[in-house]
Amino acid sequence: MILLRSTAYSLYLVALTIVMGVLAFPIRLFAARLALPYAKLWCRLLIGGLRVLCGTTFRVEGLQRLPADGAFLIASQHQSAFDTLVWMTLLPKPAYVMKQELTRIPLVGPMLLLTGMVPVERGARSKAMRSLLKETAKAAANGRQIIIFPEGTRVAPGEIVSLKPGVAAVARHASLPVYPVATDSGRYWGRKGFLKRPGVISIVIGKKLEVEKRGDLLGEIRTAWRAGERRFDGETSGEVTGPNAGD
Repeated sequence: MILLRSTAYSLYLVALTIVMGVLAFPIRLFAARLALPYAKLWCRLLIGGLRVLCGTTFRVEGLQRLPADGAFLIASQHQSAFDTLVWMTLLPKPAYVMKQELTRIPLVGPMLLLTGMVPVERGARSKAMRSLLKETAKAAANGRQIIIFPEGTRVAPGEIVSLKPGVAAVARHASLPVYPVATDSGRYWGRKGFLKRPGVISIVIGKKLEVEKRGDLLGEIRTAWRAGERRFDGETSGEVTGPNAGD
């Protein structure tokens, strides 16, 4: 049953992406200001389809900690493609830091650029860092909420990898408060992507890490993630649930 439902969802994802990608041409040509709302709609439909076809939904704890608007930085664990969708439904003006290769995907790539996402060329380290700092500072000046995955790639639940220093550099350069986020999305949507299991994905937003008290930011993020993980199967507070939580 999981295989069948996962197959149905994959077909839905491809069909929706093609249809919305084609329909996006007028936006790309004449109405760039609508690109971000259009992308947010695409993500809501994908997450809604995940609930209907696979029985997978999500809950958010600590959403009330985030400012209603303005620039800040989300430092999230990254376990599945779900993590790249959900913040589009939770934040008013999200801007993901993402690998540059994604901008070359037909139909999707041009929209990623038009919506103000921040592509990074991972091979050229010094050049990539300069570009990252420049583009995230520009995004912050425009009141965007920046999402960074400090692990640098999708990581299986329970696996520990070294965190990339870019998140600290961005926070320091743009003077942004940092909100650490733990998730167990990999339990339900594997990092290799195909099988989707029914259940409730947990997203736990930790307390703000202040710029002037940063110190070892990577260590503080790691500590906050561990605290968030202990909340996955426990009691929740300030919880929001559903495919469009945060609307």
